[in-house]
Order: sequence, then C-alpha cells, then structure tokens
Amino acid sequence: MFNPLSALLGLFSLDIGIDLGTANTLVAVRNRGIVINEPSWVAINKRTKQVLAIGSEAKDMVGRTPADIVAIRPLRDGVISEFDVTEKMLDYFIKKAHASLLLQIPRPRVVVGIPSGVTEVEKRAVYDATISAGAREAYLIEEPMAAAIGAGLPITEAIGSMVVDIGGGTTEVAVFALGGMVVRRSLRVAGDEMDEDIMNYARQKYSLLIGERMAERTKMTIGSAYPLPEEKTMALRGRNIITGLPDSVEVSSIEIREALSNSVNIIVEEVRNALDETPPELIADLMEQGITLAGGGALLQGLPERLSEETRMDVQVADDSMTCVARGAGKVLEDFDTYRRVLALTQRNGRIRRR
Repeated sequence: MFNPLSALLGLFSLDIGIDLGTANTLVAVRNRGIVINEPSWVAINKRTKQVLAIGSEAKDMVGRTPADIVAIRPLRDGVISEFDVTEKMLDYFIKKAHASLLLQIPRPRVVVGIPSGVTEVEKRAVYDATISAGAREAYLIEEPMAAAIGAGLPITEAIGSMVVDIGGGTTEVAVFALGGMVVRRSLRVAGDEMDEDIMNYARQKYSLLIGERMAERTKMTIGSAYPLPEEKTMALRGRNIITGLPDSVEVSSIEIREALSNSVNIIVEEVRNALDETPPELIADLMEQGITLAGGGALLQGLPERLSEETRMDVQVADDSMTCVARGAGKVLEDFDTYRRVLALTQRNGRIRRR
C-alpha cells in the first residue's frame, strides 16, 4: 500500500548497504563508503526486555553485566536467532547512518548481505526485520556475491574468479563467471568456531576457563594457519577450573595453531571441494587469477600460504577484507541497473518480493 509520508521521507533518505554479520555489522552509504563498523552485540534488561546498549558499547559489557542485564548477539551462524532484538539493532544502525541528516524517521532503500546457504524462512526473517526497522525497500544479496563485488573481482565477465569469505558465523566459497555463481558452498564454520577451539584447548590442556573476548584476542594476536617466520607467545588469563582461582598461562603460536587446526582444515577442505566442482575452463582462469580471501577470517596469519599450498594456486587477501560485503552492497546501490540481475536472482531464490 502506497504511503505518501514514507515516499516523501524516502526522497531525503540515504541508500545503504548492510553487512549483517554474526560478529560485526557494517553499513555503507551509497557514494560515501563505510560509515559504521560495530560489533553485532545488544545489551538488554532481562526483566523488562528494554534495550540498554547496541554495538561497541554493548560488547564492552560482555562478561561484566549484573544478573538482570545480558549482552547477546542476535545472530548465530549468519542468521537471525532473536528477531525482535535484530530489528532494534537494525533500526539503531539505520538511524545512526542518517544522523547527519537529522531525520527522525528515515526510509532508506537497503541492500542486505545474507549467507548463500540460508533457508527460505531465514531469508524472510532478514527481509522482514529490515522492513520493520524502517526500510522503504529491502533487497537481499548473497554474501559471496557482495564480497566479490566489494573486492573488485570481474564477476560480470566471461573470465572465472573465486572468493572465500570467512566471517564470524559462516564461510562462503564461490566461483563466478558472467555475473553468476557457478559454484557456491556455505559452511557454518568460521571465526566463532575458531574462538571456541581456543577456549576448548585452554580448558582441556591447562584446566583454564577463558572468555570469548580472550579467545578472540588470542586468535588475532598469535593465531595462525601456517608456521610463522617467528613464532610468538602470549598470556592466557582466566579462571582455573580445579582451584576456582584466577590463573594465567603462557601459550605459543604453535599451540594455538594446533587448537585452530580442526576449523582451518574444514575450511581448506571446503575450498578443495569447490574447486573439484568447478568446470575445467574456469579452473584454467583461476590458475591465472588466483583465489581472493575476504572477511575478518582472511586476516588469520598464514591462511593465504596454507590455502596456496593446498590448492597450488595464488591466494591473496582483498584490500580491507573485513568491509568487502558492505562495500559490495554499497556498489550495487551505486550502479543499481547493472547489478539488478544479481538482486533479482536472490529475490527469486528466496521468493521475496518488494512490498
């Protein structure tokens, strides 16, 4: 139903692309680039259900809140697990992106990245949450497609290209040619599972209970997928399970590489499986073009070297890899007619239509 007020507000609203990630949410404004990059955390009062903080402020509360306040991530494995909380988070980020325009009720056109392996119900949940958060139009784009566009890969050309997008909840592997995905694989093993690997390793080997933030910091500081030129060490701090007292142990990058090996091996195997499904002509292109890594997981030390060794191809990390999906969604809005077919394919696959 046509809403004159919404249409009028739409004239003064921005077109925005959103990477609605399990770990971080990024917002790109058309012709402006990334304007928001914050953790996908929301702090709520368990008794009243009131939202107390969103983004960086909420993440700072993790593990430090009183009993009646809980900090949660409303997305798990790249999909919505808490619909109402996700809607409030989207509403917050949409309004924050429009803060300079002083609009109280923005009505933007929004393109949202989703994992390629989500179900019809999960697609509908993202679409409905985006509309409920204030979007006048909502479009979905599969994350590997958005990442490839954001990384500047020639996906519309006859030449083949490949992207491996490793986020917080999912790893997306795709081979592109002529504007479509020839091969796509979605795996719910990514950054979160790596953090859990480190937490489990500390508990099993050292009887040390560490938090998610400690595990993430360890992964980013000394985590690796391939032997480092110079191995590193750092202190793991937490609570000793046996004594119940605070404790600290020194661990090496060799130990953390061992802890991460299970998740890394699964991701490597998924890439090999995708290559096994790729037509020979495109394999020839990939041998020349190489494989592009995107997402926060692409920053794991030694991952390009490990994948290169396993696939016998050049592997490079995209510039500003963490923002590829959001930048890709923003580029779609900048050249909407060119990329309309990409969006149309996503909408048709998800049976979603504009309201």
